[in-house]
Amino acid sequence: MLVPSIFGENLFDDWFGFPEFRDLDRAEKKLYGHHGDRLMRTDVHEHEDHYEIDIDLPGFTKDEINLQLEEGYLTVSATKNVEQNQENKGKLIRQERFSGSMQRSFYLGENLTEEDVKASFHDGVLSLSVPKKEQRKIPEKKTIQIEG
Repeated sequence: MLVPSIFGENLFDDWFGFPEFRDLDRAEKKLYGHHGDRLMRTDVHEHEDHYEIDIDLPGFTKDEINLQLEEGYLTVSATKNVEQNQENKGKLIRQERFSGSMQRSFYLGENLTEEDVKASFHDGVLSLSVPKKEQRKIPEKKTIQIEG
């Protein structure tokens, strides 16, 4: 029997509210329900002088995204807060929006500063431009000739 997708994965669990103990191991994915693992998809493109990083953050606004560069690691974090005020919207039958946060880190190297990384957010995609900077060169070994 085909069940419309509005009922989700299990029609009777949704109607009667039976607990789903098999989902306890996926508790951290509750930001967007069972599909939380599909968020923050990232593409990295290499160019001659820089890298382009595109991160999918659907449903977030620019204010809910935070970028930090510390000890060569760029950490992208996003926090979503769902309004709990449902008084004027009528009776809530099903809620698929959750509050929560997620983050991901990338190693960029210790030679970069916050001013080097350029970021823009448009249509749910965070775009980062990271320049390639040369690593500090290790001095070559020089041999000293011994006379005599």
